Parts: sequence; C-alpha cells; structure tokens
Amino acid sequence: MAEPRDGAPGGSLIAAAGKRAYDALGQVGGLILAVMTAAVFLQVGFRFVGWAGIDGIEEVPRYLFVWLVMIGAAAAMYRGEHTTLEYFINLLRPRLRALVVVVTNAVGIGLFVYLIKSSFVLVPNAQLQTSPGLGLPLGYVFAAIPVGAALIALPMLRNIYATLRSLWQKRS
Repeated sequence: MAEPRDGAPGGSLIAAAGKRAYDALGQVGGLILAVMTAAVFLQVGFRFVGWAGIDGIEEVPRYLFVWLVMIGAAAAMYRGEHTTLEYFINLLRPRLRALVVVVTNAVGIGLFVYLIKSSFVLVPNAQLQTSPGLGLPLGYVFAAIPVGAALIALPMLRNIYATLRSLWQKRS
C-alpha cells in the first residue's frame, strides 16, 4: 500500500512538517515501548524477590500496547514501511500499478474512516468503564483507535495524491 516514498505533496514546507511530525510519532512509540518494558521489568523483579507487585502495573503495558500499535503503524505508513507484495506489483505496467496503489490505499482509507466513525460510539461508552487495577477510564485506551486511524489515513491520502500526480506529469 505504500508506493510513493518521495515526500508529501504541496511543497517542501508541508513535506518537512509532515516528516517531523511522523518522526516524532516514531519517537513517542519508542518512549511507549520503554515505559512498557520498565513496567514489566518492575513487576517481574518484585515477584522474583518475593515482594507483592505494584497494584495495577500489569495493566500499563496492556493499555499502552494499543497506543504503540496505532502510533507505530502510522509512522510506518508515512515511511512506506508496511509490507506490500512489491514483487507482484512491480510486474504490472505503470498505469495498472498506479491503479492497484490507488485502489488499495482507498480501501484502506475506507476501513480507517469506518473505525473512526465506530469510535464515536465506542470511546464514549468505554469512558464510562474503569480498569480494575488503575481505575483508569477505558476511554483513554480506546481513543487510540480513532487517533491512530486518522494518523494512518493521512499518509494513505498522500500516497493516492502522489500516485495520481505521477501519472499526469508533463513530459519534458
């Protein structure tokens, strides 16, 4: 799904801002992974020495994992690092290849728009529930779905734009 890797359309200022934003997402994902690792290490360490674990700390990695997946997927989508069947796509003629890229990205955007739409019901309902250990409203956990879906859909729109633009470039 991630064909064009030549930067965001619309000028170098927008491209640079997009790159910085999605690079920052990658850094946030690394920070989340570090917090998850520390929480698991603390829990295992306490139990290893025979102490009682910290109440609720086992929920931290579980809930942060949802955010890690969505943020990591968005950063990977921007960089064009998601798995594609490039071997087969590259066997196609340029116009058919562009059609495949546009259709797969459009279907992906449709899926993420559906996730965002469903989240208008899911997140407010989840906000009424709290986690047993931390007492955290689960809406904060489920909010990762619409945020991540929007962050993933933006590079997909960029991919469609760049692919269509490459088809109709003026030949010099």
